[in-house]
Amino acid sequence: MPCFRPPCQPRFDRRWLFLLAALLLVFSPAVLAVTGELDLTQSVVGFFALGIFVLAYSLVMAEEKIHMRKSKPVLVAAGIIWSLIGWVYVQNGMSEASEHAFRVTLLEFTELMLFLLVAMTYINALEERRVFDALRSWMLRMGFNYRSLFWLTGGLAFVLSPIADNLTTALLMCAVVTKVAEGDKRFINVACINIVVAANAGGAFSPFGDITTLMVWQAGIVPFQDFFILFFPALVNFLIPAVIMSLFIPNKKPESVQEDVWMKRGARRIVVLFLLTITTAVLCHTLLHLPPVLGMMTGLGYLQFFGYYLRRSLPRSLERKRERYSRRGDNKKLEQLGSVVPFDVFNRVARAEWDTLLFFYGVVMCVGGLGFMGYLGLLSEALYLGWNPTAANIVLGVVSAVVDNIPVMFAVLTMEPDMSHGHWLLITLTAGVGGSLLSIGSAAGVAVMGQARGAYTFMGHLKWSPVILLGYAASILVHMWLNAESFALFG
Repeated sequence: MPCFRPPCQPRFDRRWLFLLAALLLVFSPAVLAVTGELDLTQSVVGFFALGIFVLAYSLVMAEEKIHMRKSKPVLVAAGIIWSLIGWVYVQNGMSEASEHAFRVTLLEFTELMLFLLVAMTYINALEERRVFDALRSWMLRMGFNYRSLFWLTGGLAFVLSPIADNLTTALLMCAVVTKVAEGDKRFINVACINIVVAANAGGAFSPFGDITTLMVWQAGIVPFQDFFILFFPALVNFLIPAVIMSLFIPNKKPESVQEDVWMKRGARRIVVLFLLTITTAVLCHTLLHLPPVLGMMTGLGYLQFFGYYLRRSLPRSLERKRERYSRRGDNKKLEQLGSVVPFDVFNRVARAEWDTLLFFYGVVMCVGGLGFMGYLGLLSEALYLGWNPTAANIVLGVVSAVVDNIPVMFAVLTMEPDMSHGHWLLITLTAGVGGSLLSIGSAAGVAVMGQARGAYTFMGHLKWSPVILLGYAASILVHMWLNAESFALFG
C-alpha cells in the first residue's frame, strides 16, 4: 500500500521490539540455564532448539513436494542446536562439558556412519559386478510375478536381518526389487515398505539384528538367548501388514525383456567377502567385546585387497577370455570384453548414498543435542514415573518412528527404570519395530528411501502406516500373551 504520511517516513513496528527481546533472551545464558546442571528444557534456548528440530523434520517430511535433499535441513539444525549449547556452556564456564558431550554424540554417529559406508560399498560393488542383474535375470527366467517377488524379498529380509542386520538386508533386498521391477514405482514402493517392515521385525529378535538390540545386550539386561523369545511377536509384526498389502498387488509379471546376464569376474568372491565381513563384525562384538564397526572396516580392507588383485590380474584374464571366445567364434562376448574397466573400490565408496549418511549425522546430532539439554530424560521420566511400564514402552515404540530409536533406547537405558524382564523385552521389541511406522523411523527405512529415490517415498510409506500400526499392536499382544510369566513383577 502507498504511504500517505509525509515525508513517507517508515512507521515503527512494535513487533521488532518483541523480536529484539526474544533474541536477547536466546543469547542470555544467565536467564536460560538452571544453576549447576544447566537444565535447558524450560528455557527459551531449549524451546528454540526444539522448534528448529521440528522445522527441520517438517522439511524432511516434505522432501517429495519441495524437492530438497533431506540432509540439508537437519545439518543446519544440528549446527544451530549445538551452537546454542556451546554458547550457554561457555558463558557458564563449562565448555569442557559441552565439548565432551558433542564428542560422545559424534562418536555414536561415526560408528554408525562407517558401518553404513562399508555396507553401501559392498552393495555398490556387487551391483557393479552385475550380481543383482544376474539375480534379476534368474527371477525373470523362473517366472516370478509381482506377488511372488513381494513375498520372496520380504521373507528373505525377515530371515537374513537377524544375521546380517536389518540395514544391510534392507539395502540388499531393495536392490533386487528395483532391478526386477525397474520403472514400476507403485510396486517398488509397496515392496520396499514390506522389506523395511520385515527387516526391522527380523532384527528385533536378534542381538545382531539392530543397533538397539545390541545396546540392550551390551548393557547386560537381556541375555543372548532371551532375545529369541521375541521371534513369534516379530513374525506377527511382519505377516499382518504383508498379508494385507499383498492383496493390493496385481498378479502380473514384470514387463522386462529376458536376457542372459553374466556376472563380472570376482562377483561370487565379493559375495563371500561380504559374508566374511559380517562374520568378522559379529565375532569382534561377541568374542572381543569391541564395536561391530571394527569388523566392518576390516572387511573393507578385504575388499580393497581383492580389488588390487582384480586390477593386477585383469590383463591376463582378458587375454585368456579373448582366446577362448575367439575359438568359439563368440563375437558378442568379444565385443563386451572391449568395454571392461578395472575394478576400483574407491569408486564404489564414492557412489555411497552420501545424502543418507549426512542425514544420519544431522539426526543423531540434533537428537543428541536435545538429549543433552534434558528433553530425552524429561520424556523418559514423565513416561515411566507418570505411567505404567507397559504403556510407556508402547508409546516409546511409536515415538521411535519420529525420533531415532537409538537415542530413545539410550535414554531408557540411562534412566534404568524398575521394570520386569518382560517389559525390557517389550521395549526391545517396540523400539525395533516401531520405526517401521514411518519411512524415516529406522535406519533401514532411511537407507532404502535413498536407494529407491523417487519410488519409495515418505508419503508412499505413510499411506500404509495404519496397516503397519495394526501389526505393531498385534505383535505387542502376542508378546504379552506368550511371555506373560515374564511380566510377573508388574500388572
